[in-house]
Amino acid sequence: MSLNAKFSRRNAIQYGGTFAGTSLMAAVLGSRAIFPEPAIAQNKDLTPDTALQKLLEGNERFVTQKRTNPHQDLERLTEVAESQAPFAAILSCADSRVPAEIIFDRGLGDLFVCRVAGNIATSEEIGSLEFGTMVLGAKVLMVIGHERCGAVKATIEGGRFPGQIGRLIDGIQVGVERSEKEPGQNKLERAIRANVRYQVEKLGKSTVIGDLVDQGQLKVVGAYYDLDTGKISLLS
Repeated sequence: MSLNAKFSRRNAIQYGGTFAGTSLMAAVLGSRAIFPEPAIAQNKDLTPDTALQKLLEGNERFVTQKRTNPHQDLERLTEVAESQAPFAAILSCADSRVPAEIIFDRGLGDLFVCRVAGNIATSEEIGSLEFGTMVLGAKVLMVIGHERCGAVKATIEGGRFPGQIGRLIDGIQVGVERSEKEPGQNKLERAIRANVRYQVEKLGKSTVIGDLVDQGQLKVVGAYYDLDTGKISLLS
């Protein structure tokens, strides 16, 4: 990334520039009234690497059937009723087999989750994740693709789609095209992984998310979920 790109991105956030900086900063300042300071400050001493490790440790508990089911009782419900401070943000597929709180062995108030078929970073999803990271303080943002993704498979097969489904396909198409140049015999798996990397790339172009990454306040990673084992594997 060029120095000019970094400078422009920081200007947009710090000085309320052309990339909706003013409205974002107003939202952050206004959030002090919506979300009490103690809730926002909960993740202040948590590093992005530590937050990622918490996610992976929870997934390991899920895979090995040693779940502790934290933060799932009435006491936790009461604790987060007035404010939230999720330590991680998730962009995952809407697939019913990929419920984030279960596969990461977490509970109420731990994860800020956006789910959409094909785990695509639409404008709405990006805006939500900007809020979850910049305002709520999530330290890691994980994009999760999964084995046998129907949305990616439909993109590969092509054709005409009814309603708004075609818009989802358009958001996945770039990843599918890129996967054609990658090694590997399983065409669908290659495309799923390439799509994740593309969505991570799109998130990185956000002036809000990118600046948090530059400042060491956030880590954005891609991951692949194995439906057969429940295992989350990070993508390089």
